[in-house]
Amino acid sequence: MNLIHKIEHWGDAHHPQWIDYLRIALGVVIFAKGVSFVNDREVVQHMIEHSSFHLSSWGAVHYVVFTHLVGGLFLILGFQTRLASLLLFPVLVGAVFFVNITNGFSYLNSELWLSIVVCCLLIFFMVMGSGKYSLDQMMNKPGYKRDI
Repeated sequence: MNLIHKIEHWGDAHHPQWIDYLRIALGVVIFAKGVSFVNDREVVQHMIEHSSFHLSSWGAVHYVVFTHLVGGLFLILGFQTRLASLLLFPVLVGAVFFVNITNGFSYLNSELWLSIVVCCLLIFFMVMGSGKYSLDQMMNKPGYKRDI
């Protein structure tokens, strides 16, 4: 058993119920942020263009919006939680180090603190996984048929 499998097994074995509620709340926050990005894509494009990290603005905006919507929905449902967290992680690292840090490292910069908390929770769910109340758990039950 390699290290990744050991981490996954440990996360699956040590998963209290309140962590599922935390996962759902995190998914709701990320999904809501994605909806706000859809409603105002120009703001997202402005943030990306004025950050110190230069990417293709069009591609970055679509990646950020897509990962927030789909990743947030996956976290809410508990479907492929580790994968969703892994795909959302670079977006949040970019938000912490390239977008929100430019406004200063103070307690008044709530976007920075929210990004740091969400980034830490994504790392947490990469280790812990989906939990008991999730689609992943439901699909692993013995009575569930899979078309392989």
